[in-house]
Amino acid sequence: MKTSFGRFFENLLGFSKAWWIEIKTSQPACTYYFGPFSSEAEAESMKGGYIEDLEQEGAQNIRWVIQRCSHPDQLTITEEWDSPLGGFSSPVLSGQS
Repeated sequence: MKTSFGRFFENLLGFSKAWWIEIKTSQPACTYYFGPFSSEAEAESMKGGYIEDLEQEGAQNIRWVIQRCSHPDQLTITEEWDSPLGGFSSPVLSGQS
């Protein structure tokens, strides 16, 4: 069990990683990051709501990945992308809606 100081120290040095959902859409060409989540199961349980919101906003070609990683520099990135899931090297869960 980690102490508060231990968690603070890990975060300070960047050792701590959390679970994040990366969702990419082709229209608009954006990447969205949702999190952090304390577990893969928590991220998985929340994923559907984010995808549903994007679908209601008219997003197309929605692809997603769940991975444990450091905090992204930006939570929403507008881009022209040509790789299906660029940015994460080893996805834990991925899919397309």
